[in-house]
Amino acid sequence: MTADSSAVVARLGGDAFLAEAFGRTYRLVRASSDTIAGLLTWADLNWIIGQNRMEVPRLRLSKGGEMIPQDAYTHPFVTRRSTVWHRLHPAALHEQLSQGATLVIDAVDELHSGVQRLARDLETWLRTQVQVNLYASWTGREGFETHWDDHDVVVVQLDGAKRWKLYGPTRVAPMHRDVEAPEEPPEEPTAEFVLKTGDMLYLPRGWWHNVSASEGERSLHLTCGLTTMTGADLIIWLSETLRREGIVRSDLPRFASPAEKQTFVDSLRELLIQELDSGTLIDRYARHRDAMERVRLRPSLPFVDEVPADPSQQVQLLTTRHALALDDDSNVVLTAGGESWTFTREARTLLERLSDGQPHILADLIDGTEVTLEQAARLVYELVKGQVATIGGEL
Repeated sequence: MTADSSAVVARLGGDAFLAEAFGRTYRLVRASSDTIAGLLTWADLNWIIGQNRMEVPRLRLSKGGEMIPQDAYTHPFVTRRSTVWHRLHPAALHEQLSQGATLVIDAVDELHSGVQRLARDLETWLRTQVQVNLYASWTGREGFETHWDDHDVVVVQLDGAKRWKLYGPTRVAPMHRDVEAPEEPPEEPTAEFVLKTGDMLYLPRGWWHNVSASEGERSLHLTCGLTTMTGADLIIWLSETLRREGIVRSDLPRFASPAEKQTFVDSLRELLIQELDSGTLIDRYARHRDAMERVRLRPSLPFVDEVPADPSQQVQLLTTRHALALDDDSNVVLTAGGESWTFTREARTLLERLSDGQPHILADLIDGTEVTLEQAARLVYELVKGQVATIGGEL
C-alpha cells in the first residue's frame, strides 16, 4: 500500500495527544492497519545516496558516540575544474555498517517528497518548524551513547526493529544554551521496548534515552525534530517589540540618583506588566512565529518572468503557517516567510483558498469571485517572486 504521511498525525492522537502527552511524557504508538512503513523504503534510501553529493556532516557514520572519519567510507574525487568532493565508496560503506556503524542523513525531508509531506503535516498541526533525520543500523552496537535532545522528537520506525531505553528527564526543559547541564540519568531505565515496523514514538525534550538495533536486526527509522518555543524565546521577542517605546530605547541612567534609577525601572516594570497581563501575549507571539516561518524554497521553472494566465495552471503556497488579515481599509494582508503583501478585498476568497497549502488550479481559485484570470496570475507571480508560492506539480 502507499504510505500516507497524514496517518502519522492521526495516529499520534490529535487533540488528546496535545492535552495528555505533548511536552509532558512519551507516547508509544504501535503499528495498525494504516501503517506508514512505506513512507520511505530502502530503495528510496539507495536512490538518495546514489543521486546526491552527500558530504559530511549531511551524511555521516557514527559508532559508540563518535563520528567515523569520512575517509573510511569515501574517497576524494577531483573534477576536471580541479574542485574536490568526497565520493561515497559503497563497499567501504557496507563494511563500516556491518561492523556496527549507524548511518545518519540530516534533513532527509529536503531529499524525499513523501518525507517532506510528513514534515509539512507535522508543521501545520504543531505550528513549529520540523527537520527530519534518517537513521539506519544493522547491529546491536550503539551508534550513540545515552543522551538527551534539546527538542521534542517524533520517531517513525520504517523497517526492522530498534530497542529503546528511556530514563526520563533529570532537568526540567533543558536547553542547548542553558545555565547548567542536566544531572546524569539513573542506571536503570524507566521504560524499555522495541519499536517494530510501523511503530511510532513521541519523546519530549530532555528525556535521556539509549537506542540500538534489536538483537542485531537491521533498522531504518526517521526522527522528526520539533523546534522549541520557550519562555526565553518569548522574552527575547517581547524585548524586540517593546523597542517602539521611548523608555526601552533610552540609555540606562547609570550615573543618575537612586530615585531616578528607580523611576526608570518602574517605567519598564509598568510596560512589562501591561504586556504580561494582556491575555494575548502567547497567541501574538505564536502568530509572529507563524508569519516568520522558514519557507521550503522551490523554483517555478520554466516560468521565470511571469505566471501564465492559464486556467489549468497549478499553484501551491509553500508555507505551512502564515497570517491572513484585513487592514483598516478592508484590504487583505498576507504575511508569510517574514514578508507581507497587501491585495484588494476582491482577492480575499482566492487567498483563503490558497492558504490551505494544497495545490490549486487558477480556475478554481477565481471561481465565484470578481478576480479575473489575468489578475490571479499577476497576484500569484508576486507570491512566486516573494518565494512563498510555486507553480507546477504538487510538493
